[in-house]
Amino acid sequence: MKLLLADDHTLFRDALVQYIERSNPEAQVSIAKDFDEAFKIAQNDDQQDLVLLDLRMPGMDGMNGFEKMRQTFPDIPVALMSGVAEPEDVQAALDLGAVGYFPKTLSGKALLRAIESVLDGEIYVPVDHETHQPIPSYYDDGPRQRITPKPAQAAPANKVVRNFKLTPREQEVLGYLVTGASNKEIANELGLQVVTVKLHVRGICRKLDAKNRTQAALIARENGFAGAEIAGS
Repeated sequence: MKLLLADDHTLFRDALVQYIERSNPEAQVSIAKDFDEAFKIAQNDDQQDLVLLDLRMPGMDGMNGFEKMRQTFPDIPVALMSGVAEPEDVQAALDLGAVGYFPKTLSGKALLRAIESVLDGEIYVPVDHETHQPIPSYYDDGPRQRITPKPAQAAPANKVVRNFKLTPREQEVLGYLVTGASNKEIANELGLQVVTVKLHVRGICRKLDAKNRTQAALIARENGFAGAEIAGS
């Protein structure tokens, strides 16, 4: 596992690196204190499994730094990390292709679960179960915790998967979209929150260059992507 961690708070950054390396001795963690340094590291080694960018560190310039990283290295998964992000910040990052949002108040154990989740193809966003919105700047291991779903079973490889680089979970969600399933039905089938399904649908539409879920389903059918079967139907 190769991670690039960019954060200007030395204490937080070093503590996180030590926790990751203790938990996974084979992990290779590169660190940067600002966006410019992180960008240079990615230029020198674009084989990172995940990049974590702190929203408020020097050089980020709001979402401009995040967007630059995503556009320059489209094949590297990038996640937003912050202790002060508001829901609109999280949504902006997701619209730019972020694979997740990690509040700094996550415990070390929860953060590792979050990292493992996105490496498995999930989009990780802790959700407030009352408002169904991304938690702005606080998160804990109590009742509000987002439970990582069981690992997805990859759909059979075909040209949709190859050409559009869908993650295993996106393949599953697309399989249900092709059948016309609603977000709620998909959520029930996959054991996800509805808001999480919406994020996956948005990601699918972006990758397929589709304006909406209906167009995404049509593109998938035209490329021979088989639909999934809903239990009880």
